[in-house]
Formats: sequence, structure tokens, C-alpha cells
Amino acid sequence: MNLRAFTYLSLMSLAIVSVMFFNPAYALKDAPTPTSILTQATKNQPLDENDINRFTTAISEIKDFYVQSISDKKLLEDAIRGMLSGLDPHSEYLDEDAYKTLLMTTNGEFGGLGIEVTGEYGVLKVISPIDDTPASKAGIKAGDYIVSIDGKLVNEMTLQEAVDAMRGKKGSDVSLTIIRKGDKNPITFKLVRDTIRIVSVKSKMLSNGFGYVRITQFQEPTTELMISAINKLKAESGGKLKGLILDLRNNPGGLLETAVQVADVFLNPSQLNNKYKDLIVYTEGRLQKAQYSAKVTPKASGDILNGAPIVVLVNEGSASASEIVAGALQDYHRAVIVGTQSFGKGSVQTVLPLDDKHAIKLTTALYHTPSGRTIQNVGVIPDVVVADLKIENKTNTDAVLEPIKEFGLKGHLSSNLLNKSNTSTSTASPLDTTLDTDAVSLAKEDFQLYEAEKILQTMYMLGNNSTFSVPAAPSAAVAATVPTPN
Repeated sequence: MNLRAFTYLSLMSLAIVSVMFFNPAYALKDAPTPTSILTQATKNQPLDENDINRFTTAISEIKDFYVQSISDKKLLEDAIRGMLSGLDPHSEYLDEDAYKTLLMTTNGEFGGLGIEVTGEYGVLKVISPIDDTPASKAGIKAGDYIVSIDGKLVNEMTLQEAVDAMRGKKGSDVSLTIIRKGDKNPITFKLVRDTIRIVSVKSKMLSNGFGYVRITQFQEPTTELMISAINKLKAESGGKLKGLILDLRNNPGGLLETAVQVADVFLNPSQLNNKYKDLIVYTEGRLQKAQYSAKVTPKASGDILNGAPIVVLVNEGSASASEIVAGALQDYHRAVIVGTQSFGKGSVQTVLPLDDKHAIKLTTALYHTPSGRTIQNVGVIPDVVVADLKIENKTNTDAVLEPIKEFGLKGHLSSNLLNKSNTSTSTASPLDTTLDTDAVSLAKEDFQLYEAEKILQTMYMLGNNSTFSVPAAPSAAVAATVPTPN
């Protein structure tokens, strides 16, 4: 990895604690900035002698009168940290521990709880729990607010103090109190810290030759792992997949370069809209060196699925690098985006080492999808909005999923009423629409995935009839919505 500068697309300031902080903006070359920063006048305002004297006097007064003795080194680090925190929510100073943790996360392993968080309203907002970590296993959800750690209120801590409080040795306990939308009372989770090893790609076969691939984070090996997983699914389905669900829910981002590679796998330049100039993503920043663009690469074999339909699942925990992939596939009409509106992290942070052990993560640009859309504060609007619903266990669960038909009504008229020659005594439904056990189980376990699979099957069916085309990217006002079950 280039230690001179790299861009990591992930959320939050890198307080990657033992919980990993949401950082959809780190990535080896790209990290977008809030619009306000780019639009502000950048006049050179040199310091005069009074400004310098004010700074040195403040240091002197702190050293002379602060209630505790404080070292020059701590004052220096806090000064740098303060400069970065005053810029925007994603620029920050990376001390030795934070810098080391960031480098570890890009390789897929770090210590902690497995929570991506960002600061909001004086507390910590959970962007997403990482799969198969203490946080996800305990039931912590995206959108939860952490209000206390081991009984101490978060709003009485600095961000770094909150991060340090959640860090700890593997096997040690930590108690988090959270507030969750829809719940009247706070919920307390008692977690055991662990070494977090992120498996960035998971896959499985769905029914009837359709495949499923989940990317939990964009790391260095992710693209190769995804290609391997898709090839394995192809082999399992007889050499060809009918379609694929790419699950980017609760994926906080990662390396920009990897996100570009993942999108590229599904795009064939000979079949793209030339008005976008084969772009996957591009950035705009104040300085020339902050300008960046990535294009689809020519491939003799085309895209890995040979045009088979794709559904991309996103939610409010999908951020930055995830939004780059979803936005590019949506702009080129290569996939239908399903789920809920994504996080909206469209700024690029470049990690600039100060020495071998310290660095700053600095917002340097805003990224755009091929069509020129910005993700910052907007996110990716799904083509089909599907809420994350839970189907309750009732006496007759199937009734929740399968609407009543005429033939199910007591005393319904027979279709043989006027056709006396038809002597069939069969009582079977003319259309067997009963959901099989696997479908009912999937609907209960993951309603969004259940709906995504139905959409994918419809896309495949329409594609075979030569009538299907993926819809244009919708505006927030016109995105289709899947009705929720009563």
C-alpha cells in the first residue's frame, strides 16, 4: 500500500475503535468533501504577528494554569486534532493507534466490537454493525444511538474518549446503552470484545439458478473474492446464472479502488451509454491533484454475468464506496436498485501520512456518479423502495404473505357451473400460488431479500421475452414502492 497518501471511502472520522468507526470516505485515492467546503472562497489569509502570539500565549497559559500538568506533546497533538475537527465531520487527525487501526481495517482485521459509528447530536449514531461481530450478534442495528458506555454518558466525552472507552482487550466486557427509534425505553447491551476479522464477501445459491453475493466492506482482496464467488455460483447452476442479487446493505464503504473494480466487473464498455464516457466515478476538488476519474476497462469477455439481470440491495447503512457501485450500475441501467435510501456520504477523504506513525485524513473532493449526480447528503434513491419489514408469527403466517383468492371463499361458485361436460371433481386451485416453505422462511428472515428475489425473477422472465429494460435512475419523488403487507 502506498504510504504517501491513500483514499479510503468510509464514514465517520477514523475513530475506528475497537468498534471500527464508520468511515465511508477513506480510500486509496479518493474521498469527497462536503459541498460547503468546495464552494467557500479560498482566499489566502496570512497570519500576522498577533495571531502567532495569541497561539503561543494560549499554550503558555494552559501550561501555567491548567489544573493538571500537561505535556507539550499532548498540547501539540490536541492542537492538530482541533484543526482537523473544525473543518468537517470526516477530516481528522490519526494518532499512532488510529493510524495503525486504519491500515489494519483495509486488510480486513482489527480488534473491537464491530460497529461503524459517527457522531450526531452529541452521541454516537450506529451506521452499521459489521456481520458476524459481537455487535451484530447482540442485535445492535443501523440507526441506533449509543448514549452511554459502561454507564458513562457519551455526551460528557470527547469523540476520542468515547472511542477509547469502547476499545479493549479481546474477551473483556463493555456495556452499551442505546436509544432505538420506535422503542420507548433505552436498551442496554453487554458485549464481549473480540478480534474482528471481516469476511468481505459471502455468497449462496438462491432458488432456480439465481445467485446471491454480499459485500460487507470494500477491502484489497474483495474484487478477487467476489469474482471467485460468482464463478462458483455459476458452476453450481450449470455454468450460467439466471441473475444475481448484490447485497450492499450496511456496507460502510472502504477502498475506492476496490469499489471501482467491483462495478467494472459488471459493465461492458461496448454496451454502455457513450454520453457518460464509460465513467464509473469521478471527483471534483479545489486542487488539480484532487481530480480523479475511473472508467470501465475493455474486456474481451464482457461483463461477468453476460448481461444477466442484477438487483442491488441498499439501505441507510450503505455508504460511500457502496454508493459508488450502486450509483454507477444504476446510471448505466445495468441493475435495479432495491431497498431504502442510502446514507449519502459523497465526500472523499485522503489519508496523508505525517510520519511513519501519524497521519491526517483530509476531505479533498466530492465524487459523482457517471451521469454527474452527487451522492453527498442525498444518497442513492432505490428504483424500488422496499422497507425492512418483519413478518410476525401469527396463527396463519401464510395468510400474511398470500392474499385470499375467490376459490378460497366459503361457498364460492365453481368454474364448472355452466360447463356440465366437465366432470372433474378436483378441488385444487386453478393457480397454485401457495408459497413454499423456503420462501416463507426467507420472507420472515429477510423481507428485503425476499422481495429482491421476486424482482430478479421478474426481470429474468421479462428479459427472456425481449421486453425488459432497466428503468432510468429515479428521483426521490418518483421511486417505486413495494406495498407493505397488512
